[in-house]
Amino acid sequence: MIARRWVLASLFAALASTASAQSVKLEGHEIDALLKGNTAIGRWDGANYRQYFDADGSTIYAQEGARSTLGQWRVDADRQEYQSIWPNDAEWEGWFVMEWAGDFYWVSKSTPPTPFEVVEGQQLLFE
Repeated sequence: MIARRWVLASLFAALASTASAQSVKLEGHEIDALLKGNTAIGRWDGANYRQYFDADGSTIYAQEGARSTLGQWRVDADRQEYQSIWPNDAEWEGWFVMEWAGDFYWVSKSTPPTPFEVVEGQQLLFE
């Protein structure tokens, strides 16, 4: 009986914490700390990708089954957003980074929130 009460209490606590979870827009310094020297992993336009963010401002975008692309990245402190520019782009493109319940999302005005995870260091190889 005690074990059952403990399980129910744990379940209610978990539900309460999930219900109170809010999405949070990361500030510029948080985006920088999250990305710098690390790799984002996710799906974009139906394809698996990995993107490494070097401390020198370069970034490598690797998509499964395609050639990697070298670009530049930065954090705009005024806009509080991640920005990147790629070969043949005319200008920097910005994205907000949101966190909800421990998960990260790329967010822009033109696309729905797109989830990604971050792994430490440069990890561009697909397994």
